[in-house]
Amino acid sequence: MNEQINANRELWQKLTEVNAASSFYRLEEFKKGENKLNPLELGEVGPVTGKSLLHLQCHFGMDTLSWARLGAKVTGMDFSPLAIELAQSLARELNLSAEFICCNLYDLPTHLQGQFDIVYTSYGVLAWLPDVTRWAEIAASYVKPGGIFYIAEFHPFATIFDESTDDFIINFPYFQKDPFLEVAEESYTEDGNKFDPIESFEWNHPLGEVVSALIGVGLQIEFLHEFPYSVYRQLKMLKETPDHIYTFPDGEAPFPLMYSIRAKKPG
Repeated sequence: MNEQINANRELWQKLTEVNAASSFYRLEEFKKGENKLNPLELGEVGPVTGKSLLHLQCHFGMDTLSWARLGAKVTGMDFSPLAIELAQSLARELNLSAEFICCNLYDLPTHLQGQFDIVYTSYGVLAWLPDVTRWAEIAASYVKPGGIFYIAEFHPFATIFDESTDDFIINFPYFQKDPFLEVAEESYTEDGNKFDPIESFEWNHPLGEVVSALIGVGLQIEFLHEFPYSVYRQLKMLKETPDHIYTFPDGEAPFPLMYSIRAKKPG
């Protein structure tokens, strides 16, 4: 398992370098004050002024720091040293208060103590984790009594299809337990910048597995929402709208592309 995590870390080291320079992430616009959060999570998480927020798997911190700009006291974590270095550099450059921790998510309890009003994570995080039950245990342990956990994520059903074709061709079984071996030589940002191929490993976690894991650690589900659009081109056929949302052509929506869950810790 450690070999798989290490392979994934190598990929995200390279993706940090590529993504920070991409037009998709709009880093320079962010530095000038642009908030990088989507209307979805802004509306569903709600006001954060004066609240403590832990961002799990934060990449290089633009979303984390966007929450800070909205008044949250933020902590972000990621397993890529390069991503955390960039996040810390951005916080200093923009004079934003934030703490960033570099570690494997499963090792976070040895690096971070305390609890938070909000534990947040979003977009392409669960595929890199082999054990969703342990993920839920760790996430819930950081939620204060009365606090919330929130995730916005790509729908696991949509990820079974071959993203390189306009046809609905199944690449991976929905219920496969073993990791999928992938070989990447470019980012999902569509900038066309190639790099030497890097092997990585991903896991598909059915929606029922995720919901059951959160319920199993004592969180109370407030809502589960499914959406017929995405924040990136998950499938080749998707069309980008002027507000950088990707939808099925001609308004067709045969299955969900994303989902969100908000859960509360009793107390």
